[in-house]
Amino acid sequence: MKKIGVLLLFFILLLSIAACGRNAENIDFEQDDETLIVTSFYPMYIFTGNIAANIEGVKVVNMTEPQTGCLHDYQLVPADLKVLEKADIFVINGAGMESFLEKVISQLPDLTIIEAAKDMDLLVDGSGEENPHVWVSISGAIQEVKNITEGLIAADPKNEASYRKNSEEYVKKLENLKNSMHEALKDIKTKDIVTFHEAFPYFAHEFGLNIVSVIEREPGSEPSAGELADTIKAINDAQTKVIFAEPQYSAKAAESIAAQTGAEIYVLDPVVTGPKVAELDSYEKTMEENLETLIEALK
Repeated sequence: MKKIGVLLLFFILLLSIAACGRNAENIDFEQDDETLIVTSFYPMYIFTGNIAANIEGVKVVNMTEPQTGCLHDYQLVPADLKVLEKADIFVINGAGMESFLEKVISQLPDLTIIEAAKDMDLLVDGSGEENPHVWVSISGAIQEVKNITEGLIAADPKNEASYRKNSEEYVKKLENLKNSMHEALKDIKTKDIVTFHEAFPYFAHEFGLNIVSVIEREPGSEPSAGELADTIKAINDAQTKVIFAEPQYSAKAAESIAAQTGAEIYVLDPVVTGPKVAELDSYEKTMEENLETLIEALK
């Protein structure tokens, strides 16, 4: 019995060590010579991951879960601040996307923050506010990648050559993607569309589409009866038969509008969520899927 008790205690100890190892693995960025880059959410994670790919001594982690979505109303949790306390660099979208930024600055005044949307021309949405969804346009994504690159070089100059090489290769891929999408959409005659929320103005501007109405201007908020009526009228007036929902949100309101107008629902992804282990070409793959959807919907 004593032997069994000792073995059981040893087994429990092994499990505890393994659990600690797993926890440590999740936050394994305490080496003095390692540069830890933390990103605010999924698209920043993808962009920064490409720029910092395969650079020894540089690690990129995402602060929020990759299924979080846009950060309009995101509230920091203690785990987020623990990650940021260990960070050397924090890459954000900016332009008002990270509503919690003032809290981060007040609590971590020495943290280097790189704003991907810095000095970019911003569109104004229907509520009169600047729209931060610049990455949904491929041109906007390219500029954000360039801004992140310059910020990383300024903060970590010893890796300048690697950051710049990776960035140039990634930008070339995005340029090719943009050109192929323009070519594929150049003869599309249907231009009027309805979108789910204010994620797509930059995308629409890039590809010559006209957003005649937005179903939910505030993500997650059900449109009022008046707003639904306005959208239905806009669809009927424009004679558009296409509504684009988003995979991150319920399509209930879109389905109601479609039932009353005869419009068809398709799904466009603004690249705000993805798998926890994201491939470096995740942005391109999602945009290629969006292109297929657009061709099918607008043919």
